[in-house]
Amino acid sequence: MNDGLIADRFSVSGCLLGTAVGDAIGLPYENLSRRRAQKLLGPPDRHRFVFRRGMVSDDTEHACVVAQSLIVAGLDAGEFQRQFARRLRRWLCGVPAGVGKATLFAGFRLCLGFSPDRSGVFSAGNGPAMRSPLLGLIARDERHLADLVHASTRITHTDPKAEWAAHAVALAAREAGRSENPDAGRYLHTVRAAIGENGEELLELLHAAVDSASRGQPTPDFAAALGFPQRVTGYALHTVPVAVQAWLLHPRDFSQAVTSVIECGGDADTTAAIVGGIVGAAVGVEGIPKAWIDGLFEHPRSAAWMNRLAEQLARVAESGNPEQPIRLPLLPLLVRNLLFLSIVLTHGFRRLLPPY
Repeated sequence: MNDGLIADRFSVSGCLLGTAVGDAIGLPYENLSRRRAQKLLGPPDRHRFVFRRGMVSDDTEHACVVAQSLIVAGLDAGEFQRQFARRLRRWLCGVPAGVGKATLFAGFRLCLGFSPDRSGVFSAGNGPAMRSPLLGLIARDERHLADLVHASTRITHTDPKAEWAAHAVALAAREAGRSENPDAGRYLHTVRAAIGENGEELLELLHAAVDSASRGQPTPDFAAALGFPQRVTGYALHTVPVAVQAWLLHPRDFSQAVTSVIECGGDADTTAAIVGGIVGAAVGVEGIPKAWIDGLFEHPRSAAWMNRLAEQLARVAESGNPEQPIRLPLLPLLVRNLLFLSIVLTHGFRRLLPPY
């Protein structure tokens, strides 16, 4: 556990591996309603993507790209944005499956020569929020965090709501990584100071999340009370309050936090990735079910590779000195992405069949 404001290896490794595991457990449930998910797949208590193994989606891939970009930038926000834009272009060339529309359009604009300041499109989707937990852990102070969140968000999303949501997630990971018992009041205060009065809609939803968690309300019931009885959408102001509620309800119980958001239905891989990153920052790798980590079916972006990447990021956060991040070989990555796409298509065809 990190009592200061600069990340340590415990919290950074837990955050990155927690993102990956939450993503992989939630992925088979993506875009299913609560009712259909229960009938088709059963409870989200193990990997169900391919032969009891799990694979990660763009949520984890973006988190890894963020980590690599921070490492080579030495945490400098301006250089981070340039490095992230360059790596996002390369990531897009690897034929990833399931890319969000705003991220896809922004990536194409980057490939056409648009600068990172002009590549984003007006959207309040989940892309910036899903890749922001690491930013909350490694930022030196609140101003540095605001600069990093802004740099990460504007590359793909220009709607201020996307940035507010990403900032709220980053601050949640920051709070989780600094204290064994998160202080909900302190968290709300820091979010309000960060996003200002213009973000009042999000602040009201976060207040509702805090109140719900304090009453012990199950996360699916909280989602239903917000108007999402069957699925949580990919709109950031829908996703983030649900994720924050699950974190505050289960601040040190990784499996319960991740399972509860998946059971809400909808954008399950992203909600689980966000919660996994936040709670993972609190409990570390040791607090994530070992069977869930061992069940990741990933190469070359393996659990061991992600752990090494997280350790390198923590070292750069401590020293402030840029390094060359560990890289992924392109050919195995292309093969992996094609395999992933084929499995995703198989799941799509399976969903056409009963039970309904």
